[in-house]
Amino acid sequence: MKYPIRIRPLSDEDGGGWLAEVPDLPGCMSDGETPEEALLNVQDAIQEWIAAAAEMGREVPSPRPNGDDAEYSGRLSLRMPKSLHAELVRSANREGVSVNQYVLYLLSAAQSGANRGGVLPRDLGHAVARDR
Repeated sequence: MKYPIRIRPLSDEDGGGWLAEVPDLPGCMSDGETPEEALLNVQDAIQEWIAAAAEMGREVPSPRPNGDDAEYSGRLSLRMPKSLHAELVRSANREGVSVNQYVLYLLSAAQSGANRGGVLPRDLGHAVARDR
């Protein structure tokens, strides 16, 4: 069975290198100095995970189609204060993009910062405050 694998960099605090995780097999992961090494190492972890599950009489889940992405539509609907909506519209207009594109930019930048250990891009923290 071929399981989707998620690879991400590890922070220096976590020892650096790369982490390969198998979302369909809880706790199944491995690391390496490079993404390629992590991917190679996680193949062994998958085999060991499956063997351990069989030995304990536990069911081995089948790979989900498209991995984690099969559960998500890509749509998000939310409510916000009118004042925040107005600030976002003004900022989007200044950038010459739609509000949806602008919010997607802000979310992407924030998520990217979170994936790098919680450090946000310098300008992002001031983006909304500057527009008030």
